[in-house]
Amino acid sequence: MANTQRTARYRELAAALRADVLSGVYGEGGRLPSEEALAASHSVSRGTVRQALALLRAEGVVTSRRGTRRVVLEQPRVQSFAELSSFTRWARSLGEDPGGSVLDLRWREADPVEADRLRLPAGARVLWVLRLRTLGGEPVMVERTVYPEPVGTLVEAMPSDAVSVTELLEAAGVVLADADHTVDLTLADPDDARLLGCAPEAPLLRERRRTSDPTGVPVEWSEDRYRAGTVAFTVHNSLAATALARTRSEP
Repeated sequence: MANTQRTARYRELAAALRADVLSGVYGEGGRLPSEEALAASHSVSRGTVRQALALLRAEGVVTSRRGTRRVVLEQPRVQSFAELSSFTRWARSLGEDPGGSVLDLRWREADPVEADRLRLPAGARVLWVLRLRTLGGEPVMVERTVYPEPVGTLVEAMPSDAVSVTELLEAAGVVLADADHTVDLTLADPDDARLLGCAPEAPLLRERRRTSDPTGVPVEWSEDRYRAGTVAFTVHNSLAATALARTRSEP
């Protein structure tokens, strides 16, 4: 429990500093306060401050040179882990109105790919969930997510119209710490076409994502299919960091 609390605290501090940076508190190229000052102002240890700053540096929000304080980088806004891993938080960060509804939910045996991604034995019991996600009431994404049994039990008990599964999992004590994202193109199957209002075999943007807890144990394996023209993914690449961002496509 103590390790989980420490993990959450440095992420909370990183989120607070990130918000200050992105709102222009320090200005482009400005310097952050010293580690000692940040520790005092946020009532945390210097170790927690260093972890938070390391996370921001990895995201490309700040940079530093030996003997100097962290400097805010002049760059487009990067998205936090929480925003990129959660459709709801990402949508809200852009001022969009997210929605979601569960269309199908069932327990079944994991197929070979799911078992591999979730690091489960062959034939393990998993919860499979089909959800339709909307922005401003417009269907934009079909989400197919598989959960290992302990997490699936929590998801099964959630309201079918819950807007954010991620927030409810966090409230239940499930900490999401890492995610692997693979983005490519796929063709709409009959269910996709019916739910998204597109033609069968129309091109869809596909994001496959495995999310893990702080100990590296997989929490979910998801395949999200976005209707063409609704979102885009942008990679910011530099010597300081490489960051992935999901954006709303222009009509």
